[in-house]
Amino acid sequence: MPPIDSSIAQLMLWALIGYGLGSIPFGIILARLMGLGNLREIGSGNIGATNVLRTGNKKAAALTLLLDGAKGAVAVLLARGVGAGEDAVQLVALAAFLGHCYPVWLGFRGGKGVATFMGLWLALSWPVGLACCATWIVSVAVWRISSMAALTAAAGSTVWVMMFGSGPTILLGVILTLLVFWRHRANVIRIRAGTEPKIGA
Repeated sequence: MPPIDSSIAQLMLWALIGYGLGSIPFGIILARLMGLGNLREIGSGNIGATNVLRTGNKKAAALTLLLDGAKGAVAVLLARGVGAGEDAVQLVALAAFLGHCYPVWLGFRGGKGVATFMGLWLALSWPVGLACCATWIVSVAVWRISSMAALTAAAGSTVWVMMFGSGPTILLGVILTLLVFWRHRANVIRIRAGTEPKIGA
């Protein structure tokens, strides 16, 4: 656990900032701006980059991936940039992730958090973030299944945190990993059944 060195009011403020940044639905915004239709009515209905890719617009998918990752990174870097305590930094990271997965503007029906997860780790501890990204890339190359790559990267993050991160981030890492698995629980069922679609299918 990180040391408690912020007031309750400060922690609440950072939680709101993190949640607000994380809840920006870039996938839906880009789909509408680029004339791709209502993302909720396409593919899985998810707001993330994988579903944006199902529109056939690779540029929109890439932008969604980058922006969903950036909003997590910005939340962490903003907190650190103004000298917030480590407890506030970790709280803003968790809140940003929850904001992406459960945005109030979308009836708490958000994305699965993979890009935001990566962005958070790149900002919290860039060696951990790079290791997670590398794990995801290798997993995609091997299985060609986005959800499998996400789950592998999330599971591997705990190892990378213990190797490259700091002690206080281990608990946050476990919580984020569990949340990623929870958000992918339907995918896990399909993976086990052999019915999970591959990228590009």
